[in-house]
Amino acid sequence: MPDYSLSGKPAFLRVFTLTALFSLSLISHGAHAEQNLPRVQVVQPEVRELTEWKEFTGRFEAVEMVELRARVTGYLDKVHFQDGQMVEKGDLLFEIDPRPYEAAVARAEAELARMDSQLKLADLDTKRGERLLTQSAISQEEVDTRRARFQEANANVASAAAAVKTAKLDLQYAKITAPVSGRISNRRVDVGNLVGSGDAGQALTTIVSLDPLHFVFDVSETEYLELIRLPQGQDQLANGRAMPTELKLIDEQDWTRTGRIDFVDNRLDENTGTLRMRVVVDNADGVLRPGLFARLRLPTSQNAEAMLVPDKAIVTDQAAKVVMTVDEEGKVIPKPVELGTLQGNMRVIRHGLEISDRIIVEGLLRARPGTEVNAVPYQADEQANNDGQDS
Repeated sequence: MPDYSLSGKPAFLRVFTLTALFSLSLISHGAHAEQNLPRVQVVQPEVRELTEWKEFTGRFEAVEMVELRARVTGYLDKVHFQDGQMVEKGDLLFEIDPRPYEAAVARAEAELARMDSQLKLADLDTKRGERLLTQSAISQEEVDTRRARFQEANANVASAAAAVKTAKLDLQYAKITAPVSGRISNRRVDVGNLVGSGDAGQALTTIVSLDPLHFVFDVSETEYLELIRLPQGQDQLANGRAMPTELKLIDEQDWTRTGRIDFVDNRLDENTGTLRMRVVVDNADGVLRPGLFARLRLPTSQNAEAMLVPDKAIVTDQAAKVVMTVDEEGKVIPKPVELGTLQGNMRVIRHGLEISDRIIVEGLLRARPGTEVNAVPYQADEQANNDGQDS
């Protein structure tokens, strides 16, 4: 029977066999130890050129909004519009019963005619008195009296003429027209009701312009300083040049709407510490309405190199933002970072990382600072499949 024991082999074969067995034991032990380490997936930062944006929330406002009130008192006689329709500047909207004001015009014109006849009489008396004065047939005092009566009659004519203008204005105000173009609201007063004039009277309706619209938003002191220190921020915000912007509604995914900043307030609000800004936005499609909320973004850098990491790799440690990295020895090293804008599912990192750092993306719950981990390359597709299975 063949002898397979080591004792029957030459010495060099016994040494070789023992060495191989020892090496296999070390490899097995190392693999077993690595298998017991927490497994994390890591990725290196991505560097690419991009345009960074700052996003804000605001509300649309009408460029022009008019609350229609009657300028004269009277009974509402006619309404010439449908609730909610578009109107043009100068369109007739309401009519107040004009008969009292037509009578007032006739009365004022009659008074003007009476004053005019008195003026002519006073003029004749004055001229006659001046001729008699040259013949010493009348005293100077009488001539002065006639001249004063002429001046009084002249003033009465001017006063009557002004009264005619006032009466005609009141008659004109009995027809209420649209002062601006836009969309009108519903009528607040029905035909037959008595409407008052001025602020004491009830508002009849409102009109708002729709194209273009204003988009109003507030920025903090820090955000304002960031914008004003851009390469062209001083010219665009401080010196009156329009800064381009992009907008989207709450149900829109893409930034398809554009506008331009045309107004920056002259002071920060003392209570909120914010600065009011305004954007002019075209509304050719008529979708936008005053009062709608929307998101706006401003470019803070253009075609600049930026370092990006997956946003889910960011960890919050009290007030600081931290990224977990793995060093050459396989130990977890936390690094505080300064965050930039969000680009899709990637976050811009302004400071705190090197391009050679290995960022933990998956397995953050198993990664403790200072502990050793088993770092493997991040597989986005694999993680997506795992998430689908878990769900």
